[in-house]
Amino acid sequence: MSDFEKDQVTTEATETAVKKTAEIEHEFEESTVEGTEFTLNDDRRVKTLSPGRLVAKRFFRNRVAVFGLAVLTFMFLFSYLGGVLMPYRQDQIFYRYDAAQKRYAAIKENNELRYVVSEGKDFSSVARAKFVLAIKGTEKTFESQGTTFEFEKEGENFYSISTGGEVIAFAAYDIVRSSTGNDKLPFELAFNMLQAIYDKQNTFEFDGKTYQVDSEGSATLDGSEVAYASKYSIQAATSDIYLSRAFEEELVDALSSGSKEFFFKDADGVEAEYRLDYNPGTGDWIVMQETETKVFDTYSGPSKEHWLGTDRNGMDMLTRLMYGGRVSLYIGFIVVLISTVIGVIMGGMSGFFGGWVDMLIMRIVDIFYCIPSMPIIIILGSIMDTLRVDPQIRMIYLMLILGILGWAGTARMVRGQILSFREQEFMVAAEATGIRASRRIFRHLIPNVMPQLIVSMTMGLGSTIITEATLSFLGLGVKFPFASWGNIINDVNDTYVLTNYWFIWIPAGVLLLATVLAFNLVGDGLRDAFDPRMNR
Repeated sequence: MSDFEKDQVTTEATETAVKKTAEIEHEFEESTVEGTEFTLNDDRRVKTLSPGRLVAKRFFRNRVAVFGLAVLTFMFLFSYLGGVLMPYRQDQIFYRYDAAQKRYAAIKENNELRYVVSEGKDFSSVARAKFVLAIKGTEKTFESQGTTFEFEKEGENFYSISTGGEVIAFAAYDIVRSSTGNDKLPFELAFNMLQAIYDKQNTFEFDGKTYQVDSEGSATLDGSEVAYASKYSIQAATSDIYLSRAFEEELVDALSSGSKEFFFKDADGVEAEYRLDYNPGTGDWIVMQETETKVFDTYSGPSKEHWLGTDRNGMDMLTRLMYGGRVSLYIGFIVVLISTVIGVIMGGMSGFFGGWVDMLIMRIVDIFYCIPSMPIIIILGSIMDTLRVDPQIRMIYLMLILGILGWAGTARMVRGQILSFREQEFMVAAEATGIRASRRIFRHLIPNVMPQLIVSMTMGLGSTIITEATLSFLGLGVKFPFASWGNIINDVNDTYVLTNYWFIWIPAGVLLLATVLAFNLVGDGLRDAFDPRMNR
């Protein structure tokens, strides 16, 4: 073939190649205009995408990973935005009014002698014991601690006790009380009153005044009741309860008639129901008052005010869940950030410098791998309980402990990646240009490790949240009044709560499960997006 023919063939081939290239460019422009999508393995398409966009495309084409991302987005909005919009605080306590049975008094029919001693006189327990023995005999006197006492039977189960011709005490089944609430009646008034009752007299004298006595054992002066005698011993449950004469009469009537319940209206016009319960151990009748009492609104079911009910402290469950999610996510991110920073620094130095630096850091990593993390955390939690560390400071300590104990895995992963990168051409070129070591590590090596770090951090968030929830459930993590999903589930401390109050533990458990699962799904999606060969 002549040179002219060869030049002609070459010219035709060149023209054909130019035409084909023009056609391809034209088709690409038309497809771009018409919105035609190319596959990821199409060279023309790949050239138009940056590495970040490629990763995003692969990630968002993974439906499971996108679902996990949607769940995480909901959790963040629920925890952070929900807590702002919620009208309640996480430590706000709600109350309700319940009809509660409250111990009010005790009553017992008196079947033993009660002693009343004159003011300034002494009638000791030894003298009382000898008096009990003396009344069973025929003598009217007895001695105690060198003193001779005389006694006289004034009536059935009513005795006067004197020494030197002066009555210093009396013993009777009947108890004389003041009608005005003052139990310290003058000795002479009480004694003269009982004498009149047993002698069936209508009047008696005291302090120059004449008192009237009726058949029911009530003493009056000028038409006003002063005192009364009763065979019943009645005691108020607390010192602030005043048992009026009218109440005691109503109580005695109910007991005498065999009724176990009665109603009584006090001086303020407030009517209450009272119930009598017999105590066989002491022989007393316990008087229980049914009153409307302000109590914690504990374990209240879902309602308009509380969509998920209330917990054992009377706090809104939905609000606690929102703030609990905020605390759990906050702790998870801080712990992962601490462990990642420490792991990157230690792993970067180990992988880059090698030699004795690598050996030293790897032995430290081995030590941290051998540390029993959970027992140490439990011990430190018990110490903080003993020292009563403030709940907010306790959360900071918890994050530091979890972060410091969890960096070893990250360090080993970073070291392995840097060992594979440091001998490649771009690192040789960087070293040849005289770039200092710190810049080569943090500007060239670490950015190439970031994809693996992001996946590791995402996967680690789920396990950190589980660890925090476990510690809080055991009472060693986040403390009251701060909420976390772990200490919310801690309310389920017995079978009754577990079976009857589902709204206490199921929502927190579902949120915890969904969050950890979502972090794992997103982590898997990022791993596949950064390295598509992992799918093969």
